[in-house]
Amino acid sequence: MPNEHVRLDAERLELLYSQLGEDSADDVLCRAMEEMAIRIKQSEKLYQAGSVRELRKTVHSLIAIADQIGLQTLARVSGDVVICIDREDWISLGATFSRLTRSSDQSLTAIWDLQDVTI
Repeated sequence: MPNEHVRLDAERLELLYSQLGEDSADDVLCRAMEEMAIRIKQSEKLYQAGSVRELRKTVHSLIAIADQIGLQTLARVSGDVVICIDREDWISLGATFSRLTRSSDQSLTAIWDLQDVTI
């Protein structure tokens, strides 16, 4: 099974914490993770149903959320999925969407692991 190496922008997280303070930044981070988990699950259902317009909208929304909390790989792969849909490249969409689900799992795990580390 393929494994994704996720990139986490630590500077983005440090900036978030320095701008908002620890409590507010923790709140933003938790809400972002929750929203991403919901949208990823929703995108899996949409992909299975073949609802590409709704899939595009849902995945596109992941880009901003992932970027906000420094999940560079997830933001980039989400953008790649949107490109595949825009080009109507269904074969590439299958492969890229699979990469998105792997990246999202590992990205969320990376954020959870950071909660044990002081930023």
